[in-house]
Amino acid sequence: MHIHHIKRNQICLLLVFLLNITIAFAQNKQAADTAKVFSLEDLQMQVFRYHPIIKQAALLTESARANVLQSLGYFDPTLKAHFGSKMFGNTEYYNNWDSELKVPLWLAGADLKLGYDRNVGQYTNPETRTNLSGLTGVGLSIPLGQGLIIDSRRNTLWQSKIMVRYAEAERVKQINSTWYAIVKDYWNWYYSFRQAKLAQEGVDLAQTRFNAVRAQVRLGDKAPIDSVEAYITVQERIVQVEKNTVEFQNARLILSNHLWSKDGNPLELPPNAVPQPVAANVTRPSQAVLDTLVNQAAEQHPELVKLRTKGSQLAVERSYRQEMLKPKINVSGTLISNRRSFVSNVPDYYDFNWSNYKVGLDFSFPLFLRAERGKLKEVKLKQQELNYDLQQSGREIRNNVLSAYNDLKAYEAQLAVQLQSVKNQEALLKGESNKFELGESTLFLINSRETKLIDMRIKLESMIAGYQKTLAELYYKAGTRQTLIAQP
Repeated sequence: MHIHHIKRNQICLLLVFLLNITIAFAQNKQAADTAKVFSLEDLQMQVFRYHPIIKQAALLTESARANVLQSLGYFDPTLKAHFGSKMFGNTEYYNNWDSELKVPLWLAGADLKLGYDRNVGQYTNPETRTNLSGLTGVGLSIPLGQGLIIDSRRNTLWQSKIMVRYAEAERVKQINSTWYAIVKDYWNWYYSFRQAKLAQEGVDLAQTRFNAVRAQVRLGDKAPIDSVEAYITVQERIVQVEKNTVEFQNARLILSNHLWSKDGNPLELPPNAVPQPVAANVTRPSQAVLDTLVNQAAEQHPELVKLRTKGSQLAVERSYRQEMLKPKINVSGTLISNRRSFVSNVPDYYDFNWSNYKVGLDFSFPLFLRAERGKLKEVKLKQQELNYDLQQSGREIRNNVLSAYNDLKAYEAQLAVQLQSVKNQEALLKGESNKFELGESTLFLINSRETKLIDMRIKLESMIAGYQKTLAELYYKAGTRQTLIAQP
C-alpha cells in the first residue's frame, strides 16, 4: 500500500511538472510568434539612408567642393569702368570714361586685357587724353619672374582641389567611426536581450520546480523547508530578471538613438523587436582576408589618405614658396586702335598694328628675402613632420589590424571551449536531475547546477557579442566597415 502511495505521488509530481513545462513552452512560443527580428542588415539600411551623422559627413565633401568653386573665382573675368566729368563756368574741365575687361589666363599667370578709354576736356592730363571717339586697346600682362610657374591664385586653386580628397577621406572616417559605434550598440542590445531571456528561462525553471516541490510537500513526500528553499531560488532569479530587463530596455533605447525616419523624425525600436540569432561556433576571417585588410589599410585607410593629401598640399605650398624667391618682373603690352565696335567684322591689321601701342615693365626684388626664406623653411619642416607622422601612423594602423585579428583568434578558441563547457554542464545537470528523481541528490545541488548552467550560457552570449564587436573592430581598424554578417 505504501508503494502504491509513492507511485501515485510520483505520477502527480510528473504531471504537475509536465503541465508547467507545457505552459512555459506555449508562452515562449507565443512570444516568439509575435517577436520581429531586427537584423544588422536592417539596421544598416536604416542608418545609411536616414542617420543625420551620415548625412552630415556628406557635407564635408560638398564644403570642399565649394572651396574649389571659390578658388575658381580668382580666374573669373573682371569688368571695370569709371566715369568722371567736370563742368565749371561753361568750361569742360574733363570728361573721362575708362573701362577694362580683364580675363585671367591659366597659362603662365598672364592676364588678357580689353579696354576702352575716352578722356577729353581742356584740363585733361595729356598722357591720358584721347580723341573724341576714344581709344580701344587689346593687351597682355605676363610675369616673367615670380608668378610664371605658380602664383597665389593657382596655389589656392590647386590646394583647394587637393582638399577635396582630404574631405572625402574625412567623410569616410566619420562614417566608419559612426557605423562602428552603432554596431557595438547593436551587439550590446543583443547581449542584454539574450541575458534577459536566459534569466527569464531560469525563473520559469525555478518556478516549475517550486510548483513540483510544493505539490510533493502537500502529498507529504517533501519537508516544507524544501518548498521554502525552492521559492528562495525563484525570488533570487526574479530579482536578476528585473535587473536584466532594465539593462535590456536601456540598451534598446541606446540603439534607438541611431534610428531616424525619412522626414528626420526620431524612431524607437518597437517592444517586440529582437536581435538576429547568431551561432556560437564561429569561424574567424581567413588569412587571405587579413592580408587583404592589411594591404587595404596601407593604401586606403582614411588617416593615411589624409596625411598623404596633406603632403600633396604641402608640396604645392613649397613650390609656391620657392617661386616667391624669384624677382618680380611683370611685362605688359597693349595695341591701341580708334575702333569702337567689333560687331561688323573681325579686327585686322588696320585696326591694330605695331605702330600704336603701350608697353610697361615692373621690377622689384627684396635684397635679403628673409620673409620668403623663412616661409619656405617652415614648409620644409612641416613636410618632415608629416613624413614622420606618416611612418608612425602606418605602423600603428597595421599593428592595430593584427591586434584585432589576434583578439578574434582568442575569441574563437574561447567560444569553442565555452560551448563545450555548456554541454558538459548540461550533462551534469541532467545527471543530477536523474539522481534527484531517485532520491540520491538534493534540491540545493539541482539549483546550484542549474544556476551554474545559466551563468555559463550568459557568459557564452557575452563572448558571442564580444566576438562580433571585435569583428567589426577589425574592419574599422583597417579603415573600412563591416556590412553584413553570415546568418547561422
